[in-house]
Amino acid sequence: MSTNTAKTIVITGANRGIGYAMAKIFQQRGDSVYALCRQSSAQLDALGVNVVAQVDIATQAGIDTAVSALSGISIDLLINNAGILRDEQLSDLNQQTIIEQFNVNALAPLCLSHALLGNLSADSKIGLITSRMGSITDNTSGGRYGYRMSKAALNIAAVSLARDLSAENIAVGIYHPGYVQTEMVNSDGVLNNGDISADVAAERLITLMDNLTMADSGVFKHSNGETLPW
Repeated sequence: MSTNTAKTIVITGANRGIGYAMAKIFQQRGDSVYALCRQSSAQLDALGVNVVAQVDIATQAGIDTAVSALSGISIDLLINNAGILRDEQLSDLNQQTIIEQFNVNALAPLCLSHALLGNLSADSKIGLITSRMGSITDNTSGGRYGYRMSKAALNIAAVSLARDLSAENIAVGIYHPGYVQTEMVNSDGVLNNGDISADVAAERLITLMDNLTMADSGVFKHSNGETLPW
């Protein structure tokens, strides 16, 4: 995706964190951004992008709202960024939070992508923001059952999307953003945890998506460009 020609970008979970950081970069370089979120934020409202609120992608109503708002819009890049993190341990297993994470992290991105297929065409791209915590090989510490399971499910769904959309020349990127300083990993609101800022993660992810081709569609990558194991 060239940065010389304005593109139409759709981003879920765009009101904060990595989603907001990506929206800001795309807007600054002249792209047309549709920022999907459950609730907007003051910083997102001030950005001057197309904000589509009331989009809870884990619900059919939320997906319907997105589809309606994007009716007739040709999408160059759909970024499935929205996600949630809960913390189940073997000593404190919670079936409901595991199901919640499956719905938001794995099923919702697939359903939204499917619902917006009519907005995509040859050379369009889909980016899925996943996590290396969904890697079976990389799991050396256990725990986080719902998050790990839901991201592993998203990874395999993304590979199927890549295979199924190859004939349409639609590339699918599967990305671990890094350990990012966001509210997701800092529940107290103080961004102490994380190795990189949301801005740096967003810049790296956008570079990867700019350079995404059919040759690396369906490949699981770290935002630093490293190919990750399944």
